[in-house]
Amino acid sequence: MRSANMLSIRMLTTGPLAALCLAQSVLGGAPKQCASTTALSCHNTTTVADTCCFNSPGGSLLQTQFWDTDPAVGPDDSWTIHGLWPDHCDGTYDATCDSSRAYTNISAILKAFGNDDLLSYMETYWLPNDSTGEEFWEHEFGKHGTCVSTLEPRCFTDYQATEEVSYYFNTTVSLFKTLPTYKFLADAGITPSSSKTYKLADIQAALSKNHNGQSVHIGCSGGAIEQVYYYFNVYGSVANGQFVPTTPDNDEDGGCPSTGVKYLPKNGGGGSTPTSTTSGGSSPPTATPTGSFSGKGYLNAVTGGSTKGCLISGGTWYTSGTCATFTAASSGSGFTLKSSKGFCSVSGGALTCASGTSAAAADVFAADGANLANSAGNDWYADSVPAGSAQGSVYSAKGSHGTTLQIEWASV
Repeated sequence: MRSANMLSIRMLTTGPLAALCLAQSVLGGAPKQCASTTALSCHNTTTVADTCCFNSPGGSLLQTQFWDTDPAVGPDDSWTIHGLWPDHCDGTYDATCDSSRAYTNISAILKAFGNDDLLSYMETYWLPNDSTGEEFWEHEFGKHGTCVSTLEPRCFTDYQATEEVSYYFNTTVSLFKTLPTYKFLADAGITPSSSKTYKLADIQAALSKNHNGQSVHIGCSGGAIEQVYYYFNVYGSVANGQFVPTTPDNDEDGGCPSTGVKYLPKNGGGGSTPTSTTSGGSSPPTATPTGSFSGKGYLNAVTGGSTKGCLISGGTWYTSGTCATFTAASSGSGFTLKSSKGFCSVSGGALTCASGTSAAAADVFAADGANLANSAGNDWYADSVPAGSAQGSVYSAKGSHGTTLQIEWASV
């Protein structure tokens, strides 16, 4: 009998079921147990009333993966997790289905339910390229996790607030562990290279061979592969059901050429210095400063003569994750800075980058060599050097802030 706390994949063959190896460790209640006759999602011909045992309307589950090289994210020999997305069966999808469960403390929730090992794994294999892991996990659960019908609070016995979070992240990681994209490609002779290119059909064949013959979605940018989506339908709950490989539910073009597809390495071939993605104190990438703020680059934080972390997309200081990529564009007698969050300015004395800052309202900064300058020179200030997953605000005036730093441009 399959454990109620185990996820499994059912291949549509005569072979046995292959249970995934990561048991879910959740200290709260339990997801509803579903009958063995439960319909496979996206294969019903009539409406299924019990959406605790039938994923609807999001019956097509996508385990999505990144291959980030600029900046590099994750180990050199592994893709990383993007998320688990419940699409409708026609390629459309809902988003942020329950704003009351768009939690802002994913790490604390996972720890509270005994998932320290899961969180540690996520700190290496589930990180973004321009913000913190916590921000990324909050985004993924708030946008996608709240739209999984079988993980709604009503679908648990003796429900304890937030326990569905552990099931969502456990299931996603469990699926990811059965889908080692790097190995699938390497086994077919497709490995990262700064000079080699590949046929899209060969990449597709290598991946579909390991997805029960079902095709996958391959996404490219600039002719280089950067994302893969594996599609599944599900018997029962996402928490403890059976995942069946299936083909993409739409014919969306991933933007890849049929030939000459690049698969860039993370160790420099992608145009950036690799970065460690664990949150145990590893340093972000540091490139040689150009002395000129132009194009794309990182904003490294230098204090006491040593580089200690960098700025992330909101303009805050972070010492144990992936640096944000900023764009410096000439403006007036200086330049503007923009991250994925938006244009940057000094607001209330603190450096901030936000979508609410328009191009017209963005500060025009000046450079002091390789350092970002302000009206008083090139010193910036913080309350302390942030540690672990903490972020620190950066101020333009000393005031009562005890730590002095310089913000150094590093072109990428």
